[in-house]
Amino acid sequence: MAQDFRFGAALGASTSRAAWVERCRRAEGLGFDVIGVPDHLGMLAPIPAMMLAAEATERVRLNTFVLNAPFYSPALLAREAATVDLLTDGRVELGLGAGYAAAEFERAGIPFPSARERVDLLDATAAALRAAFADPQHTPRPAQPGGPPLFIAGWGDRLLGVAARHAAIVGLTGARTDDAGRLRLTTEADAVGRIAHLNGLLGERAGTVEINLVIQALLPSGTGRPERLTERVMWDEAAPEEYISLLVGTPRAMADRLLELRERHGIGYLTVLDHNLEAMAPVIELLRS
Repeated sequence: MAQDFRFGAALGASTSRAAWVERCRRAEGLGFDVIGVPDHLGMLAPIPAMMLAAEATERVRLNTFVLNAPFYSPALLAREAATVDLLTDGRVELGLGAGYAAAEFERAGIPFPSARERVDLLDATAAALRAAFADPQHTPRPAQPGGPPLFIAGWGDRLLGVAARHAAIVGLTGARTDDAGRLRLTTEADAVGRIAHLNGLLGERAGTVEINLVIQALLPSGTGRPERLTERVMWDEAAPEEYISLLVGTPRAMADRLLELRERHGIGYLTVLDHNLEAMAPVIELLRS
């Protein structure tokens, strides 16, 4: 049986407390299930932003979307995550990634490890968090039994292996990192192999682990093809409809596309970026009507 859809909104920028509160309430009012806070320098710090989001809303879950694991001490992160989970009555999903932007490591004064080293750091962090949350002597105790579910995002073989070992939710970026640290979108045809690889790694857990996909952009009918999506997200020559992380056309066409992705690949948890909140709302409504 297909899992129910869940919809996340990745919110990262705000100019005031009032603006952040209003945006979080807007996301909840539009039908989103999860508010995520990215971990990029120049944006709000995830943990305090999540706490205020929890105070401003009633039902949405909160996640880090996703923490740059090499930036954090596992022991200190376990304390932070357990505290936020406790003080939000168990509304936390803890998102983790390996980090990919060398410039952010430089700004933070942290050496930029190799890709292999960053994945190893993520693996060690995830294992340490799971051990801390499972330890009845660890304090503070999170509200959720076993602690906040781990959400691990990535695309490459080794990173998907980490996700298969530790994650309750696997986030597919729908993009590869190029040599310049930019994300290059991949097509659905490319994604088929990634999802099959993940399911092979999951073994008996396949079908029980939730799969998330970042929707990088919604392109309504008649808007044409932009040259690029952001400074960090690039695409090649395939038609927009071929990319797994783009939605194209009318709200009905977008809703049908998400139904196809759930049927074909088990993708039922979709996250959109801040600027696509309003555009995604009618799609959510169609899928829930």
